Amino acid sequence: MEKTKITGRDQNIDRQQNGSGLTVIVPAYNEGACIQDTIKSIQGQTVPPAEIIVIDDFSSDCTGETARSCGVTVLRPPSNTGSKAGAQNFALKNVHTPYVMAIDADTTLAPDAIEKLLPALDDPNIAAACGFVVPRRVKTLWERGRYIEYIFAFTFYKQIQDYYGKPLISSGCFSVYRTAILKANNGWSTRTMAEDMDLTWSFYHAGHGVRFVPEAVCYPIEPHNFHFMSKQLRRWSHGFVQNVKLHWKQVIDIPVLRSMVAVALFDATVASLAYMILLPLLAILVSPLFLLAYLIDVPAMVIPVLYKAIQRKEVGLALTSLPGFLVLRLVNGVFLLKALWLEIVVNKPLMVYEKGH
Repeated sequence: MEKTKITGRDQNIDRQQNGSGLTVIVPAYNEGACIQDTIKSIQGQTVPPAEIIVIDDFSSDCTGETARSCGVTVLRPPSNTGSKAGAQNFALKNVHTPYVMAIDADTTLAPDAIEKLLPALDDPNIAAACGFVVPRRVKTLWERGRYIEYIFAFTFYKQIQDYYGKPLISSGCFSVYRTAILKANNGWSTRTMAEDMDLTWSFYHAGHGVRFVPEAVCYPIEPHNFHFMSKQLRRWSHGFVQNVKLHWKQVIDIPVLRSMVAVALFDATVASLAYMILLPLLAILVSPLFLLAYLIDVPAMVIPVLYKAIQRKEVGLALTSLPGFLVLRLVNGVFLLKALWLEIVVNKPLMVYEKGH
């Protein structure tokens, strides 16, 4: 008897009619100003989840009350868990569906985000999948810098990484997981400041796959000033270095991942030192023309950015945001160098998780 071929479209229709088999968990600490928008965007999905669980991580504002008024399950630990990973793990034991999705409390989803992302887990070897990230607000210098950074990374780097089956990270602000595999990994680890990177590399070490689905789009609120951006960059920089220290033996055994991490480390060290020290010195001691080196890689970066900006009808926004990206790149280099010094040279790891907005 001939078997009927089941297409991705058929599976999406089945999910719409019979349920997604998905629980969404939303870790939240003092997110009363934005938690309602996040919940409403989840409830308005073309493929809605079976349950939404908000972890009110011992907030001192109206986060819990606002979430309850939206009709979702709200869990509140007896004290603050100390990190997003801790809050997510607090809820994980209450998840009984085949799939679980983690979304930051400041992140809204495109209406079809779940519908687009969930089919990536139809392959039983895939443990996690993440989507395209675009800042929700793009007004300040720092938001504009992050806008270009995301558009470039998710249009260029992430696509290449997915082609080779090894996205460097399944983004913590919006990712879906196979629940059984996530629980077998004991959920999200709190041993680094970048729990999403730690989890992604742990999946690879265990022989599982991770996917990137550019059609699934989310919109987080990014830091709008240097005070909040510095907290986020500090956490991300230390988290990256901590994960390299923790996983380096496994990273070496995975050629694609090894190459990507090597490029990231080169950019964090040699390139950052060149931008911040070597080029200014050469400009002063030899010729101001050396300052043009800051713009050498701009054309290569602009092409994928404009390609995506044209699709999104945001060409003007992209062009006016380029200066913000150049500033953010330099600042990010400072934080990466400092993290390398503290984590590796003087052995003073970052242990306290701070929100980045």
